[in-house]
Amino acid sequence: MTTRLYTLDPEPTTAWAPFSGCRPLSELRVGAWLIRERWEGATEAESAGLLVPPMLESFVDDATVPEARPVGPISGPAIIGLSTFAPSGEHVGELPPEITGLENDGEVVGWWVPPGHEWSPGTSATATVEIHGISLVGAWDILTVTEDFLPADTADFARNPGDEIPDGSIVIGDPSDVVLLGSRVEPNVVFDTRSGPIVLQSNSYVKGGTRFEGPVYVGPDTQILGGLIKNSAIGPMCKLHGEIQSSVFVGYANKAHDGFVGHSILGRWVNLGAGTTTSNLKNTYGPVRLQVGKERIETGLSNVGTIFGDHAKVAIGTFFETGTIVGTGANVFGTSRPPKYLSPYAWGVGGERMTKEGFLATAERVLPRRKIEFTSTVRRSLSALYDHATA
Repeated sequence: MTTRLYTLDPEPTTAWAPFSGCRPLSELRVGAWLIRERWEGATEAESAGLLVPPMLESFVDDATVPEARPVGPISGPAIIGLSTFAPSGEHVGELPPEITGLENDGEVVGWWVPPGHEWSPGTSATATVEIHGISLVGAWDILTVTEDFLPADTADFARNPGDEIPDGSIVIGDPSDVVLLGSRVEPNVVFDTRSGPIVLQSNSYVKGGTRFEGPVYVGPDTQILGGLIKNSAIGPMCKLHGEIQSSVFVGYANKAHDGFVGHSILGRWVNLGAGTTTSNLKNTYGPVRLQVGKERIETGLSNVGTIFGDHAKVAIGTFFETGTIVGTGANVFGTSRPPKYLSPYAWGVGGERMTKEGFLATAERVLPRRKIEFTSTVRRSLSALYDHATA
């Protein structure tokens, strides 16, 4: 009998801005994999649904994302995993024939529901099993946890027969740490594996003049068009150029021109105009403080760039301060140095808000550029997210 996996989202909090209430946290990338995929690997369970707050029940994404559904009773055999916990990849092992809490450092981060049993919020476990991984307090933790996980994630990949390093490539370090899985690489690409492996997934393309410094993961169908890519996890269907360091791209993002992006997180469908640059270190070298509306959040980190919500769009020549948050759907223009917080669906930087139809019209033009159909279901999902954010 197949064990079903359900990831459980918390109620929205400012710590998870700009994703909270706009994207299930299980669909964020931590290391090479989405949090949901990390749960799949650790439990060998098959994803069956995303348990989300009411404002996300209409959420849809591409065909690989399970259905979002209300939090409610779950019958076994099933795993319920918190989407604020990222399993390391080590399998949890054999599970007992009773409702079991999956614990990490004494904290319950999930539940095993055996056949014949049912779980609901508040259900008590009668046994515990340890699961390895890291709990995340807020969106900024994606950066540090990715740094922890990416070397091991990329080391798990093995090169397919026939996917050899092409002539004209330059390898600094161990050539066996360059894993090309059906990717296309032009001559004059540098692979520096001294700090970690470099993995290029199927149908990815790399233009000559690119330098990789591992560990780096590049997802399927992504185009790397030159520049330096260092210590970063890049999801599917991205188009990237310039200097990118210690950053996470959930997928379907566009940074096709020069500019520096460091210690930053980009949600899906983000587009950065030419010359966009993120500061990732304060002049004082002190800890970075985020601002969400009027609330200030201490990250305790010295390196935090910009966190971009899904569908954010940025004009050319924009420079972001250290620790900036750009809300879902925000369209950033009107100044080269925007404020440290831009609310969801902001239109420019003057406090105006994009209309719903304007946002949907842009999305309807953008999605087909990555071969994603803008269906009536997608339209309803994006419309509901807009309504919630502007309520």
